[in-house]
Amino acid sequence: MREEILHKATELFLNLGFKSVTMDDLANEMGISKKTIYSHFENKTKLVEEATMNLFWSISDGIDQIIALKKNPIEELYEIKKFVMIRLKNEKASTLYQLRKYYPRLFETLKKREIEVMHECLIDNIRRGMEFGIYRKNLNVQFVARIYFSGAISLGDQDLFPVSKFTRIELEDYFLEYHLRGIVTPKGRKILNEIINSNQD
Repeated sequence: MREEILHKATELFLNLGFKSVTMDDLANEMGISKKTIYSHFENKTKLVEEATMNLFWSISDGIDQIIALKKNPIEELYEIKKFVMIRLKNEKASTLYQLRKYYPRLFETLKKREIEVMHECLIDNIRRGMEFGIYRKNLNVQFVARIYFSGAISLGDQDLFPVSKFTRIELEDYFLEYHLRGIVTPKGRKILNEIINSNQD
């Protein structure tokens, strides 16, 4: 039952937002009592924490599986983006923004975990791209990895990128293309253009 509650809560949080979903909503959705939920989760904050970290590790494992396929680094980033957007259900409720606003300590914990996990993946992606001759040889790998990560985090900031102006999918597409066009070689640009064109078909 604990896993079922966690699964349904995660789904509701992604679709409706952390603030909107109450324990009553969750109980009604599942056809169970609030008492049952509280027997597994001390309070809503604990439920949000577990749902968020559970989703994070699930996404992290999926990214590891994509990296293990050893695709070319440009294609790899597009596959990761696609996978993450599916897992986050295109972030209809701007969950990252809500997490930062209503659960700031949890947001900071999550950000630190993401830096630990994603930094290594980004470093590896950049280095392989340079070895393949599709990323420029003169890149400062540490800088590019950090600037990419900080940019990716900022996409969830609704003050900078309000949902009235951008959908989450548009933002992810624009950002990834912006990042790659700044670091690719002519050989890499050809691969990038082919991927972008195939995605528009």
